[in-house]
Amino acid sequence: MPNTEFTPSIPSRPTYTGLVSQGAAPAIMVADEAGAGALADLAASDASVMDHAYVVLIGCGVDVLRTPAPAAVHEAPDFDAATPVITQLLGEARMGTQLYLAGSEGLIGHVSAIAFAQGLPLDVIQSEHRGPIARRMQCVHCKGITEDVTTDPFTCSHCGLTLFVRDHFSRRLGVFQGVCVDAETPGVVPETVEIRP
Repeated sequence: MPNTEFTPSIPSRPTYTGLVSQGAAPAIMVADEAGAGALADLAASDASVMDHAYVVLIGCGVDVLRTPAPAAVHEAPDFDAATPVITQLLGEARMGTQLYLAGSEGLIGHVSAIAFAQGLPLDVIQSEHRGPIARRMQCVHCKGITEDVTTDPFTCSHCGLTLFVRDHFSRRLGVFQGVCVDAETPGVVPETVEIRP
């Protein structure tokens, strides 16, 4: 089951229902260090899920998976290094391939956007949030993306505007949207608070 309980919100806000084995169907699995435990839990519930699984682990070693071992594993130090492998795997995916995503909202959103661009149907994508509550945000004004946003409002790392953290999520881009918080009242910025699930 997912580690984090998210407050109901607007319809575009992603929900993470947890990973459920689809048996020995071909699978691509992507997880960061926090999400690797979800893949291990999935394999413990049904070992056959690893029979035809290609696993991409970001920032952690294969030892986190324990047994059974997946068909193939790629370890990457960060998401930038993993992206070409993920893109290639999704581009070569056959019909019926399942996509399992586990970890941060940033990872889930980014890989979902790549899958969406590659034409993978939404019904084959499963996700489980584990780890910190940090968002991947796009400034709607300059289109720059800021990773790991944990406060509301926050300062865009590209244009410097103070942005309101919205729950609106762009599935195509794999990001939440941030909009200038003081556009109509320059300099009037609410107190900064931590983002809550």
